[in-house]
Amino acid sequence: MDLFTAINTRRSVRSYADTKVDKAMIDKLLEAAVHAPSAMNSQPWAYAVIQDKSMLKDISDRTKQFLLNSLDKVPQLNKYKAAFENPNFNIFYTAESLIIIFAKPDGIRSAEDCCLAAENLMLTAHGLGLGTCWIGFARPFLNLPEIKAELAIPGDYEVVAPIIVGYPQVTPPTVPKKAPEIIFWR
Repeated sequence: MDLFTAINTRRSVRSYADTKVDKAMIDKLLEAAVHAPSAMNSQPWAYAVIQDKSMLKDISDRTKQFLLNSLDKVPQLNKYKAAFENPNFNIFYTAESLIIIFAKPDGIRSAEDCCLAAENLMLTAHGLGLGTCWIGFARPFLNLPEIKAELAIPGDYEVVAPIIVGYPQVTPPTVPKKAPEIIFWR
């Protein structure tokens, strides 16, 4: 698959086969991620990989409860209230793998650099026949100091991109994109 095809056909996948992604494939994704550009080549990222199904389910359940408790502070989440209350809704869509990209505190633009690493990871996954989805719901929960401590993550590392990875059960259709809005060109 060439680069433009990958860019134009990659979509967020929310339906996964019950097949674990093996370590060799995860290693390829991480290798692609670390080849992302970073400010002053600081490479301010670190990674965690969770493939334990019971741990993923536990984090999903606890994240849903955290989000339900946050509805008064973040009213935009109210439209997801029914999903968060549904015991069958899994924020990781039952994917077998979660890769978390962390920004280390010593970079100049660590969060932005981690976003570039995430895009490399997601495009590589697509090129290898895997699906991905950036799970923004998980970010605030995973950034809680007590959760970082529980997972042995340094307290000053910031979760930027929790990305599920798996074998797609359904390939999402390509959707039309808007033309770029150019506000200045001289």
